Amino acid sequence: MVNRYCKCCHHLAGRPDAAANFYNDHFIPDHWALSYFKLSECMGVSLMGRCKDCDGELEEVIPLPKGLTGDALFQAIYDIRDRVSSILEERGIRYTELQPDYDFEWKMFDKPVNGRNGFRYGYSWCGGRCRWGTTDKLTVIERYARGNIEYVGIAADEVSRLEKERNGTKVFPLSEWRMTEADCLSYCYERGFTWEEDAGAGKVRLYDVLDRVSCWCCANKNLKELRNMKRMLPEYWQRLEDLQRRTARPMKGAGKSVFELGERFEQEEKRDGGSDTPKGCA
Repeated sequence: MVNRYCKCCHHLAGRPDAAANFYNDHFIPDHWALSYFKLSECMGVSLMGRCKDCDGELEEVIPLPKGLTGDALFQAIYDIRDRVSSILEERGIRYTELQPDYDFEWKMFDKPVNGRNGFRYGYSWCGGRCRWGTTDKLTVIERYARGNIEYVGIAADEVSRLEKERNGTKVFPLSEWRMTEADCLSYCYERGFTWEEDAGAGKVRLYDVLDRVSCWCCANKNLKELRNMKRMLPEYWQRLEDLQRRTARPMKGAGKSVFELGERFEQEEKRDGGSDTPKGCA
């Protein structure tokens, strides 16, 4: 979708097909920049360039949509994306979406896999040492960025993440600005970006009940997060149960399938008298 027009193509505003054709013929790419919005785990690529005729600036923003992981992200993340895309449109910044090569559920349940323990279908849960969803995400970004500068939203107090070796040329502006994770979240909250989910009985602010807001079906979620999901985000818990029915591998390891954890959480709630306060880590 064309959102920024140089003086050569300004008359094409409101004619998306004609504007796209103009871009194809006149846009000279200059460099890439990768934006990683860590708080929502959404990533985007910006392609900057100029018109070959008038030298006017042209820009395209290409965020990763929900299609990258099926519908594995929380709805609140997509709501934020839609709000941001409107802001980009107002500022004349082009918006495009990247797609992966394969569907999330196909990779989880149906992909033929020759593993250490023999042949099977699907990788099962994404998380731990088998973060195939992350691999897909990075693959499509690196393929699009092609070695250009990538801006990654890792906060200043995420030292272990900052020290990891990475492919390509990465820049970490939040770290350079000395913004911690708490600083970033406060910055977003002050501007009305709160990552709220409709939990049926009212709105739930995801960062009040989860440590990380990304894929609701990530096997890296800790017991506190899963406990709070069952209690405060029952729709997502039901979807976890639906996934568990389709794979023999327990989400959190032996004795910790979604169903076994659900029974454990119910027993804990009965024992604790059903307090409304989200529980801490176990």
